Amino acid sequence: MKFEYLRVNQAHYNIKKACKTLNVSRSGFYEYLHRKPSKRMLENEVLSQEIKRIFEEHKSRYGSKRISKVLQQNGINVNHKRVLRLKKRMQLMPAGTRYRYKRYSREGGAVDRPNLLNQSFQTDGKNKIWVGDITYIRTKKGFLYLAVFMDLYSRKVVGWSMSRRIKVDLVINALKQAYDREHPPKGLVVHTDQGSQYTSGSFQAQLRKYGAVSSVSRRGNPYDNALMESFYKTIKRELIKCTKFESPEIAQQEIFKYIEMYYNTKRIHSSLGYLSPTQFEAMASQ
Repeated sequence: MKFEYLRVNQAHYNIKKACKTLNVSRSGFYEYLHRKPSKRMLENEVLSQEIKRIFEEHKSRYGSKRISKVLQQNGINVNHKRVLRLKKRMQLMPAGTRYRYKRYSREGGAVDRPNLLNQSFQTDGKNKIWVGDITYIRTKKGFLYLAVFMDLYSRKVVGWSMSRRIKVDLVINALKQAYDREHPPKGLVVHTDQGSQYTSGSFQAQLRKYGAVSSVSRRGNPYDNALMESFYKTIKRELIKCTKFESPEIAQQEIFKYIEMYYNTKRIHSSLGYLSPTQFEAMASQ
């Protein structure tokens, strides 16, 4: 590894001093330079280029596991640990960092509205359970609010809405968009938190108009709506935190592209067998 590091960076260092610093012999280094590359080294060079291509295609969002899955889908069988080693060598680091929630008791926070999911995030078909939530995006010229509804079955974002004001129209518009796209049957369960936008008379009336059933999380327990928390963590890590938006209008354009042109159609999910939401729905309908 030391010889390889020197080979790659020899134009930037005095080799004599570098060999002394790394405690390796100069003669050994020059012998290494003239040695024919092994089959493994040649494979790694080709594999590294493919890893870099996938990493850049997904705008620094994929880690080693997802990259290895894409490689496998392209007919290249490689362990994700090898991908991780090569990524580190090329200093390709996924966008953002991990975030951990505090622990919450499953018993706490009783509410007078039904929690129909009760942290059971399973369904046997599309458009039977939707989950929804709101988040905010900071820009240099003010905040932008994003409301999203996601299908529990395929993890697809079925409806979304953005506004500079966090009012009930924000979530109603997202719900209407989702219904116009998906046309779900009556009896759809719509699960949200207990925010005032979702418990408002206007939103609840819209649910009744569609024949949908309301379900809400317990207060202060993000695990009751874990899929939406996970989605917002993903979009913030992969897009929002690494982008300093000049204005809400620019943020709207980038979020639209992320959801419609990337997340729903291209981004693979481990819970979907490493398929994108649209790929998963297409396979399920066959």
